[in-house]
Amino acid sequence: MSISCAIGCTNVVAVTFFFLQIYHLATYEGLIVETIQGTLSATGRSFGIVVSRFNSLVTGRLLDGAMDCLLRHDADEKAITVVYCPGSYEIPQVALQMANSGRFDAIITLGCVVRGETPHFDYIASETAKGISQVAMQTGIPTAFGVLTTETLEQALERAGAKSGNKGWDAALTAIELVQISQKLSGGKKRPKA
Repeated sequence: MSISCAIGCTNVVAVTFFFLQIYHLATYEGLIVETIQGTLSATGRSFGIVVSRFNSLVTGRLLDGAMDCLLRHDADEKAITVVYCPGSYEIPQVALQMANSGRFDAIITLGCVVRGETPHFDYIASETAKGISQVAMQTGIPTAFGVLTTETLEQALERAGAKSGNKGWDAALTAIELVQISQKLSGGKKRPKA
């Protein structure tokens, strides 16, 4: 795929989304309907990033993407904390401690699990996903999932900035938006420290 095609495809998606929003709003025209959407500004927010060291060739690129996204959306570099853990299985443990600390508005989880010749992949991928989801549900802290689960290292590298965008960037963007939605749903109140 050429770069111009990738940009063109992105524009088609953006235009389609724009028109879907207009259609959605037009459907409710004349009615009083509260619509809550997140904005894409990281100003004044704090972010904790948990990164697996295992498969660091990939996770380092995911971290680069996440940092680039946060800084481009006006996050203060002093409001970003990166914590490394041994592997993806340990990500939920660290994410839970970060969420319970009361220091972060959102947690971004970054890891990479590549399928091997044993069922180990299935256990690690499943438990990691469940654990990250539990962090969000138990603490109420927006927690973005940026753990790649791929068949090959090549697929992982493609999703870490080579061909298919950077899922670290995507996870950071999700975190930024979820922080805004969370604050709007809570009436603008910040969560007290645990």
